[in-house]
Amino acid sequence: MHAIRTHTRSENPSAFLAMSRGTLAFTAPGLDGVIAYRQAGQYLVQLGGPFAARGDYLPLLERFLDHARSRGLGVVGAQLQRADAEIYARQGFTVNQFGASWVVHLPDFTLQGGRFMRMRNKISRAFRNGLEVSEVPAQDHAEAIREIDANWLRSKGEAARPLEFLVGEIGGPGQAHRRLFVGTIGSRPVGYISYSPVYGERAGWMHDLSRRIPESSPGLMEAINSHVIEVLRAEGCPWLHFGFTPFTGLDQENELPGHSPAFQWLMHFLWDQGEALYPAQTQLAYKDKWAPQAPIPEYVAFQGDTASLAAFAHIFRACNAF
Repeated sequence: MHAIRTHTRSENPSAFLAMSRGTLAFTAPGLDGVIAYRQAGQYLVQLGGPFAARGDYLPLLERFLDHARSRGLGVVGAQLQRADAEIYARQGFTVNQFGASWVVHLPDFTLQGGRFMRMRNKISRAFRNGLEVSEVPAQDHAEAIREIDANWLRSKGEAARPLEFLVGEIGGPGQAHRRLFVGTIGSRPVGYISYSPVYGERAGWMHDLSRRIPESSPGLMEAINSHVIEVLRAEGCPWLHFGFTPFTGLDQENELPGHSPAFQWLMHFLWDQGEALYPAQTQLAYKDKWAPQAPIPEYVAFQGDTASLAAFAHIFRACNAF
């Protein structure tokens, strides 16, 4: 926790996800920092770059690579920020844009105007249907959360699996630092959004895990989030992050020298055709409703001069996607 709160070199809005259960922390004696990762098959999959003091960043990365090599494992880094990506490229990694994260500057935000008319109507409908939103302690609503999660997962089909690692969770060692807002209709919990803290220059909160009962009111999630926006604005919070979405915000100008053109093509292909792997278009459609700032590019880094498809697949394996 100290490392992700203190060492904000890369300004990674998803840094708090390192606190999730099942995510491991690599440290080295005498070095101030941590690398968050999971093992998937023959790969150690990093979340972001090292969260480390400036002088310890490269030594920690080198120790981590040595650790993986000694075990006969490869390393692949996901959700690297631009500063991380440039360092990894100089260290001989092949680095490509993986997607983008999205953020709203709350002091400038308003739901007024024609662009938001449709969403205002959906939000009003949800509240007319009896929706009430409140911030609650997760431990006091565990049964309701399990019911919402079970209904949500059933609606995704028999093969659906809850994602992990690059998305948040409810519970675990980091729960005391998160905020949970639950929507109820007629005293029945029907949906929730969990928010994780974000540190650095764009400090604030990240709209993280969100689920609802499928048959619940239209506009439910928008209504919960609009309520939270007003809460955060009243608290003086400057930024609301919407997190990372793979295959989105892709731009040739974001690519680094030495990137893989074939992998770049694959990212565009998965944006068009990869709904079965990850519903990027659906996720972006929700985030785009809130008029976010320009997307923040995020990267994937492969050891060596090749963008390994096996390594890339193991990112999604670490996420429990298959």
